[in-house]
Amino acid sequence: MKHLELKIPPVGVFFLFAAAMWLLARLTSPHAFDATFRVGMIGVLLAVSAAFGIGGISRFRRAGTTVHPLQPERSSALVTDGVYRLSRNPMYLALLLALLALGLALSNLYALALATLFVPFMNRFQIIPEERAMERKFEAEFARYRARVRRWI
Repeated sequence: MKHLELKIPPVGVFFLFAAAMWLLARLTSPHAFDATFRVGMIGVLLAVSAAFGIGGISRFRRAGTTVHPLQPERSSALVTDGVYRLSRNPMYLALLLALLALGLALSNLYALALATLFVPFMNRFQIIPEERAMERKFEAEFARYRARVRRWI
């Protein structure tokens, strides 16, 4: 399965998961969530998603490094400040949180469960190959960063 590494842009993976979640929700029965809880959680998830996503992109831009996820070897800087102090992958975390919000919006536990599979998919086909590139490019600096900051949160 190595041929899938760094082949599908993470936003593309997000949309594939979102479409699968929507389809799954249409094929299965909705689940009763308290409306106030559901709307509140959707709001919180989207707000935190936006904070991590925008924070991640802005830190990359400020550092003058690429945000292109399919070519991590083009990175010109290892970004470790801002939201990168909390997560090594805040932009991917933002996508996960948005998928969880979608699962709640669909009122479907199966869709929510499907959203959680985004994590192992991204770990295997995006994050691990990116980390190999960062190890080659930034060596000890990346090793220290990886030792103190978790992959997701």
